Amino acid sequence: MKGWSLPTAAAVVAATIFFSLSTMALPAASAIVEHTFVVNQMNMTHLCKETLVTVVNGQVPGPTIEVTEGDSVTIHVVNKSPHNITIHWHGVKQRRNCWNDGVPMVTQCPIQPDQNFTYRFSVAGQEGTLWWHAHVSCLRATLHGAIIIRPRLGASSYPFPKPDREIPFIIGDWWAMDLAAVARRMKQDNFFDYFPSASTINGKLGDLFNCSGVAEDGFVLDVEPGKTYLLRIINTALFSEYFLKIAGHKFTVVASDANYVRPYTTDLVVIAPGETIDALVVADAAPGKYYMVAMPNQAPLPDTQTPEPSTRGMMQYSSSSRPGNGAPVAPVMPDQHDVVQSFYFHSNLSSLRHPRHPLAPVPKRVDEHLFITLGLGIACRRGLNCDREDEKENILVATMNNISFLQPTAPLLAAHYYHVGANKDELQELPDKPPKVFNFTDPSLIPIGPKEKALERTYVATLARWFRYGSVVEMVFQSTSIMQGDSNPMHLHGHDMFVLAQGLGNFDAAKDRARYNLVDPPLKNTVVVPNLGWVAIRFVADNPGVWYMHCHFEFHLSMGMTAVFIVEDGPTVNTSLPAPPVDFPSCGRKDNLVPDEFYLQTQEITASRIDGV
Repeated sequence: MKGWSLPTAAAVVAATIFFSLSTMALPAASAIVEHTFVVNQMNMTHLCKETLVTVVNGQVPGPTIEVTEGDSVTIHVVNKSPHNITIHWHGVKQRRNCWNDGVPMVTQCPIQPDQNFTYRFSVAGQEGTLWWHAHVSCLRATLHGAIIIRPRLGASSYPFPKPDREIPFIIGDWWAMDLAAVARRMKQDNFFDYFPSASTINGKLGDLFNCSGVAEDGFVLDVEPGKTYLLRIINTALFSEYFLKIAGHKFTVVASDANYVRPYTTDLVVIAPGETIDALVVADAAPGKYYMVAMPNQAPLPDTQTPEPSTRGMMQYSSSSRPGNGAPVAPVMPDQHDVVQSFYFHSNLSSLRHPRHPLAPVPKRVDEHLFITLGLGIACRRGLNCDREDEKENILVATMNNISFLQPTAPLLAAHYYHVGANKDELQELPDKPPKVFNFTDPSLIPIGPKEKALERTYVATLARWFRYGSVVEMVFQSTSIMQGDSNPMHLHGHDMFVLAQGLGNFDAAKDRARYNLVDPPLKNTVVVPNLGWVAIRFVADNPGVWYMHCHFEFHLSMGMTAVFIVEDGPTVNTSLPAPPVDFPSCGRKDNLVPDEFYLQTQEITASRIDGV
C-alpha cells in the first residue's frame, strides 16, 4: 500500500472579509448574490415535545439561495451555535475552488462557535436545483436549504414548457431528540436504536402525525386548473429513500441533480438522500383536494426492519378550498419493500438532446478502472486483535473495498496544496478491487451468523485515491449483502458522473459493459446503487483538489463508507488549485503561523487495524 503524509490540526487565521454589492445596474452581466447565514439554536415543538435544534436564520428548511447561471455567491456564515459547523454546497462544481466545498478536516477546519467564515463560489455552467447542508454528522437534518439556478436567458429558455409557478419541495425527517447526541451515539452504539420520529415536506410533518389528537400542520400547494407547476424536489433526509406520489396527477421529470433529462411521464418519483428531481405537474384533475404522499422505502426481509414514517401534504384547487368539499383523494402507494421501483425509476433517466443544451460527450478512453464494493464489516475499537463475541471490543463499520474511512484530524486539502507533513501519519490508497471475490449479493449473508463471519473482518484507515489531472475514471459500485441489503446513494463532490448502466445482482463485465449507454447517459452528482445491485459510472478528473466520495445515508457516512479523491494539478495555472482564502478558519490555535511553520507540526493519527480477509 502507498503511504502519504497528513498535516497537523491547525490553519492560517485572519479576519473575515465581507464583499460589497456593486451599485451599478448591469442587467446583462453576472451578479453577486449575497446572504448571511446565522447558525444558532432554537426550540421547536412537534409531537407534543419541545426539541432544541440547530438552524440557519431561525427556520427549517433554511433560506433558499436563488441565483442565475453565471452568478457569484457570497455566504457569510456566523456560527452562534455550540457546534463546529461547515456548509457544503451540494452539487456546486466548485471549479478550482475546492477550499469552499465545506467538508470538515477534508477541505477546511470547521467554523468554531462564535467564529465566522465567508464562502464564495460561482454557479457558472450550471442550471437547475441543487441544495446546501451542514456537513457535520446528523446536523444536516435541520441545517439545509435549496439552491435554485435559473437560466441566464430566463424561464422562457427552459427546454420544457414554461411553468406558471416553481416550488421547492424538500423532503426531510424530524428527530424528536438532540441530533448531536444522536451523532455521538451512532458512532458509539452503531446507531440502530435511533430513528426519526416523522418525515416532513418543507419542514411540516403533516396530518399523519398529531399532538394529543390535534393534527400537525402539513404542506399545502394551492393550484389553479390548467396551470403547470415545477416541483424542485430535494431529499434531505438522513435515513431514507422516498416514494412520492400525488393522487390523481402525474409527474413529467425534466431534470435531476441540475442536469436536464429527456422528459418522461410517471405517477411515481423515487428520490434518495442527496438527489434532486425537477418535475412538472399539470393541474388537470377535477377540482378537489389531493394528498401528496412521501413514503420511505426499505429493503425487505431478511434485512433489518426499522420504523419508516410516511408524511403527506395537500394539493388543492383554488375552486375547492372552501370547507365541506369532500375528503381529499389519497394515492395508491407501492409496497414499502418494493425497492425495484427505485431501480426502474433511475433506469429511465437519460440526458436531454436539445439545441440550446448540447449533450456532454461521454469520454471513450478510460485511464483507470475501479471496482468498489459497498457493505458493512466489523473492526476492533482499538489494538490489532479483539474477541468477535465481545461487543465492547468491536465496532460495526461501513466500508469501500472492505476498508472503513478514518476521519483525519487535520485538513487534507492544505496538506495536499503545501506538500507538507511528517511521515508518521499515512493515507491509504483505495484499492482497485476488493480483497476477496464472493457472491456479493447472496441474501444468506444478510443475517448475522457463521456464513458472513468469514467476510466481516475489516479495519479503518484514511482512504484516498490519486488521479492525474484529466484522467478518465470508470467505477463500478457493487452493493454487497454482508449484514445488510440497502441501496447506497453515492455522492461525488466537485464532479458530475455519467451513469452508464445499472443492474441487479452481481456486475458481470463480460456482458454488462455491452449494455453501457455511451450516447446520452444521465449526468448525476449522486448515483443510487440499487439494493443488492450495481451501477457503472464514468467521470473526468479535471477539477484539482481533494474531493469527498461518500454514501449519503448519514449512518453509512458516519460509519465510514467514504473515501477522498485527490485530483492533481494540471500543467497550467488555469488547471491548478489556487492558494486558500486569506480568511480560512483555523482548527483552534491562537497563534497565527504561516502555512509552512504550521504544517511542520504534526499530530499522530491512530488507525486501529486488524487482520483483514
